[in-house]
Amino acid sequence: MACFRCPGCGYTYDESQGDAHEGYPPGTPFEDLPEDFVCPDCAVREKGDFERARE
Repeated sequence: MACFRCPGCGYTYDESQGDAHEGYPPGTPFEDLPEDFVCPDCAVREKGDFERARE
């Protein structure tokens, strides 16, 4: 599983953890997040802006 980081604020989406608050259960791949996904912390960066942090 990989992690993806918002370059604006540092929010990290960890595929193994998901984001229960946003409605993404553990194991949800980043690629399966909606195309209109925006950073839940800063609401500035879009899905395409996120950078792979690690495997």
